[in-house]
Amino acid sequence: MKKVLLVDDDKAVREALGQTLDLAGFDVTLAASFIEATDHISPDFKGVVISDVRMPGKDGFALLERCAAIDPDIPFVLLTGEGDIPMAVQAVNRGAFNFLEKPCPPKRLIGVAGKACAAREMVMENRALRTKLTREDAASRLILGRSEATSKLRDRLRMVAATGTDLLITGETGVGKELAARVVHELSGVNGEFVAVHCGMLTADLTRRTLFGDENLGAFERAEGGTLFLDEIGSMPLDQQVSLLRVLQDRVIERANGETLRLDCRVIAATKEDLEKMLEMGDFREDLFFRLDVARVRVAPLRERIEDVGGMFRVFLSEARGRMGLPPLEMDEDSFSELFARQWRGNVRELQNHADRLSMGLEGREVDMPRGLNAQMDRIEKQIIMDCLKRTNGQVTLACEELQIPRKTLYDRMKRHAILPEAFRND
Repeated sequence: MKKVLLVDDDKAVREALGQTLDLAGFDVTLAASFIEATDHISPDFKGVVISDVRMPGKDGFALLERCAAIDPDIPFVLLTGEGDIPMAVQAVNRGAFNFLEKPCPPKRLIGVAGKACAAREMVMENRALRTKLTREDAASRLILGRSEATSKLRDRLRMVAATGTDLLITGETGVGKELAARVVHELSGVNGEFVAVHCGMLTADLTRRTLFGDENLGAFERAEGGTLFLDEIGSMPLDQQVSLLRVLQDRVIERANGETLRLDCRVIAATKEDLEKMLEMGDFREDLFFRLDVARVRVAPLRERIEDVGGMFRVFLSEARGRMGLPPLEMDEDSFSELFARQWRGNVRELQNHADRLSMGLEGREVDMPRGLNAQMDRIEKQIIMDCLKRTNGQVTLACEELQIPRKTLYDRMKRHAILPEAFRND
């Protein structure tokens, strides 16, 4: 409800104006003096102040100053007599929201009060949003999803960020390994840059120029005081790995002019390959592996956190429509169900691409349909269970009654299909 603190020493005027505002739907608090009014004003006050100018003791201008000192964003409206209008105009120039002449027509009073309340509401909403963003760290803002696997990922990234140690991030293509690295960088609170290098593209000459520089600064120098992200470290040519190992061991690089530079940066490497298998095959240096594998974080594929798909897709779809200057797009039940039926072999990257294509009207209704009778029966069973959980708001007991199966049977089948009932709850 819109709140108004109405201050006037004249009881008849105070009650008449208060009744007008009350009938118009405002939550009105009446005060007869400066002292009584200040008891209601604080930075958390969610309304506006409407005050008479002339009052015994400290007047409306003194109350305006006190109100501005407590919170300059509280809208303050002055009630003025005929001779007070020049002073009221001056007060508006000093920060008052508006002024009203006595006798004040009800329509004018309600209109000004409504605009002032709307202004205050916007201020309070913006403050709440800033507070929320301040409290939320990078892991909460950037790592989407509410599954147990995603929650554990956020916790591990926070823990590693606090240590300052080097890190190895593993996971399939498209799961968001670079995003995880950026989260660690942001959580670390360092002043340096986040510098990313794709190791699969490094030849001998490119390794020297890209990592260590020549006429221009190399990646290690650019990441000074920050983070160097070595993407797809498993693709780095074997003959180039020794130069990287030496730098990671000594934390010193040698410039083209022979000058040495001691490094102060965190190194985060990422790979989709199984580096331990590569060690057995002789395709990756053992000493480099153990130098990189100080701390390790695995980013799970979407199939292991399928309950995150719906929420993530809504965010991606909203962002895509916003980038394209298009209005929001509502998904029907069939389209939403297809999200859970897809295999998502490309993981988060494929999901995001799907949102972009759907936004542009380029995505059809095709689905990666499983082959074989058992696989198709599993898909149908999974869809039936998910549809039931949507109707029952994720309540397992109600779902058991509707499906006419024992509770244990439903839990077993939900586990087999990677279905979490809480993913379907709207509360």
